[in-house]
Amino acid sequence: MAAVNEWLNGYLEAILDVGSSVRKKNDGKLKNNIAKFEEQQKYEKEEKLFNPTTKYFVQEVVNSFDEHDLYRTWVKVTATRNSSRDRSNRLENMCWRIWHLTRKKKQLLQIAWDDAQRLARRRLDREQGRNDAANDLSELSEGEKEKGDANANASESVKDNMSRISSEMQLWSEDHNSRNLYIVLISIHGLVRGENMELGRDSDTGGQVKYVVELARALANTKGIYRVDLLTRQIASPGEVDSSYGEPIEMLSCPSDGSDCGGAYIIRLPCGPRDKYIPKESLWPHLPEFVDGALSHIVNMARVLGEQVNGGKPTWPYVIHGHYADAGEVAAQLSGALNVPMVLTGHSLGRNKFEQLLKQGRLSREAINATYKIMRRIEAEELGVDAAEMVVTSTRQEIEEQWGLYDGFDLKLERKLRVRQRRRVSCLGRHMPRMVVIPPGMDFSYVTTQDSVEGEGDLNSLIGSDRAQSKRNLPPIWSEIMRFFTNPHKPTILALSRPDPKKNVMTLLKAFGECQALRKLANLTLILGNRDDIEEMSNSSSTVLTMVLKLIDKYDLYGQVAYPKHHKQSDVPEIYRLAAKTKGVFINPALVEPFGLTLIEAAAYGLPVVATKNGGPVDILKALNNGLLIDPHDQKAIEDALLKLVADKNLWQECRKNGLKNIHRFSWPEHCRNYLSHVEHGKNRRSTSRLEITPTAEEPVSDSLKDVEDISFRFSTEGDSKLNGEMDPAARQKQIIEAIMCRVSSTGNSNVSYFPGRRQKLVVIAADCYDDDGNIAEAFQDIITNVMKAVRLGIRSGSVGVVLLTGLSLQETIEALNRFQVNIEEFDAVVCNSGSEMYYPWKDLMADADYEAHVEYAWPGENIRSTIPRLARIDDGEENDIVEYASGCSSRCFSYSVKPGAMIRKIDELRQRLRMRGLRCNLVYTHAGLRLNVIPLFSSRKQALRYLSVKWGIDLSKVVVFVGEKGDTDYEELMAGIQKTLVLKGLVEYGSERLLHSEDSYKREDVFSQDSPNIIYAEKSYEDSDISEILENLKVS
Repeated sequence: MAAVNEWLNGYLEAILDVGSSVRKKNDGKLKNNIAKFEEQQKYEKEEKLFNPTTKYFVQEVVNSFDEHDLYRTWVKVTATRNSSRDRSNRLENMCWRIWHLTRKKKQLLQIAWDDAQRLARRRLDREQGRNDAANDLSELSEGEKEKGDANANASESVKDNMSRISSEMQLWSEDHNSRNLYIVLISIHGLVRGENMELGRDSDTGGQVKYVVELARALANTKGIYRVDLLTRQIASPGEVDSSYGEPIEMLSCPSDGSDCGGAYIIRLPCGPRDKYIPKESLWPHLPEFVDGALSHIVNMARVLGEQVNGGKPTWPYVIHGHYADAGEVAAQLSGALNVPMVLTGHSLGRNKFEQLLKQGRLSREAINATYKIMRRIEAEELGVDAAEMVVTSTRQEIEEQWGLYDGFDLKLERKLRVRQRRRVSCLGRHMPRMVVIPPGMDFSYVTTQDSVEGEGDLNSLIGSDRAQSKRNLPPIWSEIMRFFTNPHKPTILALSRPDPKKNVMTLLKAFGECQALRKLANLTLILGNRDDIEEMSNSSSTVLTMVLKLIDKYDLYGQVAYPKHHKQSDVPEIYRLAAKTKGVFINPALVEPFGLTLIEAAAYGLPVVATKNGGPVDILKALNNGLLIDPHDQKAIEDALLKLVADKNLWQECRKNGLKNIHRFSWPEHCRNYLSHVEHGKNRRSTSRLEITPTAEEPVSDSLKDVEDISFRFSTEGDSKLNGEMDPAARQKQIIEAIMCRVSSTGNSNVSYFPGRRQKLVVIAADCYDDDGNIAEAFQDIITNVMKAVRLGIRSGSVGVVLLTGLSLQETIEALNRFQVNIEEFDAVVCNSGSEMYYPWKDLMADADYEAHVEYAWPGENIRSTIPRLARIDDGEENDIVEYASGCSSRCFSYSVKPGAMIRKIDELRQRLRMRGLRCNLVYTHAGLRLNVIPLFSSRKQALRYLSVKWGIDLSKVVVFVGEKGDTDYEELMAGIQKTLVLKGLVEYGSERLLHSEDSYKREDVFSQDSPNIIYAEKSYEDSDISEILENLKVS
């Protein structure tokens, strides 16, 4: 069988070598492209000699691998050889096999080449975007210089389109003790609980789970923080996971003051099917449900905390912090809905993973996206960067080499913007989040005062003449290591890592083996995981360990190198202690080390360190000042650094003292102080406007008293009711009347205008009814008339309100309603221009100024106005393909008309180009794709609905939204969430979805679950549907 495989492999190797040469000969242009690509991907192999028959056969297959030609080729080959029938059969089978593999290889090469071109084009676009932004920001006008100089000496900051930060960051101190802050952390995927964490149970339950739980506890223990909520997914699947993951609330730490609501808690919210544990890649369509549930929880908690610590005024979160891409998207949506600052921690990033997978060449772009939902993840990370005030990273390397891959972040541009902010001059609408390095906190409580080298009693007892008697009191792992050494008195050089080629253990061994001076002074201990049989380990691990044994033998390092087969996690502290007892050194020679947790652990036990200069160790050693950095590829540098620390006892002692003195910088209390200081530093960039919850119903007193029970909940809070019974009716009615009269007297108006404070349910019309010319279709009138008729009784009783969400401008909306003889005053609110403006008909169509302030964050304003047409046009498009639509523009919306049939960029592509220039906004194609609305980042029709839900105190689960089967490009967002969405057949004939996603983007099924129980598809067309019956079934009437 081995001989047969060798014979077959000869053909396979031949096809790779000869195929490349034939392609080069046939196509000069393709030759250059493939040569470059193969050099990049290291596909070229050594040239081999094959017999003429084999070579001829392979050439024929490469040149013509059509099924019909292949048979003729096989006939030619067999005719040139005098072989038996058995040999001919093998050759025939091999012929088909080679043809198949050749075709597959060519397809993969073409796919890989296409991917390489795509990446190159994106990098070129990014470079162009950065250059555009840099050119705009390169020079300060004389006016700006004067403004900057004046503001530098002024005590008050000047308001600008982009809010500013101060140049000096104030550290979190005891002055903040009385602030009673509320912090929300979000980590959705995996199994999250406070005790007995199942780390490593699956790929979703790892270090991130431990990190967020410990962060929540540490923040709750910080002075000035009253409550911390860690929001995660609720899973009630006893057959799959422990029942604790289905509990809605879990306390992580008790409040220090004994209050009812303080401390740290895990809050579990629905996100998809509760009875099923699903991987993070499948959670994307369920995130809107989680957003709505989280919004409801935060609003309720803000009320309760406000009653306890804020004099009845809602206590909104100080910051909302998303962990990983999924939680980053949720945090971004909540930040926009509540107008509070957002922080993002990526943990691991999709773009970096995507590029690595493409380089490996094992999976096509489509396969990667299908398996990992990678494009959906990347868009969530980009949205997080759009919305975040601050991005927390562990190392500088993460900022430069990972976040630097994203459209929405550029380090040079971020620095330019920071300089302009410091000078108090305009950033021309650009926004870039602040990247900060805050290493993960660690618990050093396990490090005892006995971890010192003042006495070597333990060590001497282990290696002295009485060791047999005393070693039973010493850690077993010490004996396991010491048995390898001929002279255990020598200092120990300790390396602790996985047996992974990237950890670079072989270079360390070569450096130790070839340096006689180092071998005389020290021993080497290699802790490389656990093993029973090397041959049963994975290929990479077995290769590393085999090479280790070979190098030990090559340099005759027996008696000088320890490589124990097993150790427990609980042994790791003892391993560090042993190395410190011998006055040894810890080394991490990895080719690249993203962070370097072991370096911090080693420092905690008083070990000086030698570490790679690639990645996180640079920041760690800068903080600890307890060792030396080396180039991991430079064997001589490794030798010199180790020899220097081992031989120079004064240097060793100095590094040890520095490490122990500075290790507190990596403790959880220090992490929290740095974290809160950076958050406070960036909060000045956020508008101080906060969403107010309507406390009362402003109605004429006579009307209010007709329906006391309907309005009573607007005045009574959860704390007003008795725990074991209702408030006395007479007292309750008196309280309501007093509250109403108080409000009347405070306004000086005895006939207060109507306010929809009594609404228990909302019916929302969000159907985008246009004809093929982008004009309002007759169906618009039909749906409004039918809905109004169906909810007439609810409107009259005050229990049901109607809201209109549209992509039309206010003037277009008024004209359309007048034409269709619909009274606009029947609506509680009219949201226009795709969610950027909100008007109240019961207030003479007054705009909601609070909403405008609410959504203004990062809005570029006039700075983006002329940029849109230039970026929206395809490169060879005409000047009038897209032009400004002046009558549709306002301070929060710039509208553009699209010429019918024009080739313009889709939402994904246009948003990408804007991000590359530091411009953040929301884009919506409406009017059947013939109008583009450019609006603030946090404004949308769905966000407007969330705003009203909070302001009017109506839970989103009591909202019904009417849509068609298609619509504007924000249609997907409207479909998702906990509201009831009613899809009417035939209501919308022309939508704009074709202009939403590019070919390489994610799919609709990754945005919302189309089989969600909250989405109801009408069986009949909208003309024949009985809307009254549908609403009655939904308990809305």
